[in-house]
Amino acid sequence: MDLIAIFGAVVFFAGVLASIALHEVGHMVPAKLFDVRVTQYMVGFGKTLWSRKRGETEYGIKWIPFGGYVRMIGMFPPARDGRLRRSSTGPFQTLVEEARSASAEETAPGQEHRLFYTKKWWQKLIIMSGGPLMNVFLAIILFGVVLMGFGTFVPKPVVSMVPDCVIPASEGQRKCTDRDPVSPAKQAGFKQGDEIVAFNGSPVASWAAISAHIRDSDAGAVTITVERDGTRRDLRADLIATDRPNPDNPTRTERVGYLGISPKMVHERQGPIAVFGEMGRITALTVQAMAHIPDRMVGVAQAAFGGERAQDSPMSIIGASRVAGEIATLEIPVSSRIAGFIQWLAALNLFVALFNFIPLLPLDGGHIAGALYEGLRRAIARLLKRPDPGYVDVARALPIAYAVASVLVVMGVLLIYADIVNPVRLPG
Repeated sequence: MDLIAIFGAVVFFAGVLASIALHEVGHMVPAKLFDVRVTQYMVGFGKTLWSRKRGETEYGIKWIPFGGYVRMIGMFPPARDGRLRRSSTGPFQTLVEEARSASAEETAPGQEHRLFYTKKWWQKLIIMSGGPLMNVFLAIILFGVVLMGFGTFVPKPVVSMVPDCVIPASEGQRKCTDRDPVSPAKQAGFKQGDEIVAFNGSPVASWAAISAHIRDSDAGAVTITVERDGTRRDLRADLIATDRPNPDNPTRTERVGYLGISPKMVHERQGPIAVFGEMGRITALTVQAMAHIPDRMVGVAQAAFGGERAQDSPMSIIGASRVAGEIATLEIPVSSRIAGFIQWLAALNLFVALFNFIPLLPLDGGHIAGALYEGLRRAIARLLKRPDPGYVDVARALPIAYAVASVLVVMGVLLIYADIVNPVRLPG
């Protein structure tokens, strides 16, 4: 089993590297299309493990496999006076001028038209959006393979189980005791195989609909129509309010109405609509998770030095690969393991895309924001018949970029350490 876990982790890690490589292809292809000179295409960081030059571009692999980059000439425009100073008295200004100098040193005579900053704002937007959009495309393809190829279990409005009692979600799975209240479903007379067709007189055609009705009802008497042995009958149930897992985030609970029935699960292949629905659901969860990264990193720091690691804790590529290894060892059909494996890689690609859209350098979103601002500023100038304001000087944001990069490095090191000493594990 350990060998299977290692194999799964290695394969997933390779999939992540492939995703990184394709992310950079998403930048490089439009850059070359718009005649920006691309000098390097690298997967990884640090010393070069292997490289080969084709045309004007060096393609290679670095020793540290935690990212990649495409080097384009002329990423930053010169200062307004046209001079490129290597240093100055101000430490932040020094960073800016050194970056401009480094950018200028890569500019060969007669290649001025191939500088990145000289391109139209919409071309820069396409080039810098290409990487994250490649990850979005990969996520769509991978989710499509899972949902349309392998299929997924879909809950149907048919009762598969009626519990004897109500056990709070916080107490996990245990047997009923004399202190636990009888479940409303058992009191109402629900039986396995009952097909739910209406709630308080309103027809329902899916488990999602009946579940939403029950959860939103909080507590009180309701009438649920079921079809049993070809006959329809109304069952009166007294719902109670209790803590149940949030359907969009099972690690969290919420107080909702509770009946006490479980749906019948049917394995079905889905259509394109389901793929985009899943993309929307995962996107919403990812955005919520990203908004809570600062406070969750506190939990990661505590877990790294002996605390408990939360299930919804952020992970590094090491932790994600370890979870993939655990998926490979689950006691479920091989097809389900492969589907779970692919879905995990799809979710990671979606996270990489959304994270890179954050409008801060050195992330792609910083350059995207600069291109959009340049386009807006020039449009306003044309509208007001004012002189062209020129290129947006993204280099001025470099001090922020260095600060952000420092924070990301510290976070990355902490996550890797925590994933080694106290990793996130699958429930059960």
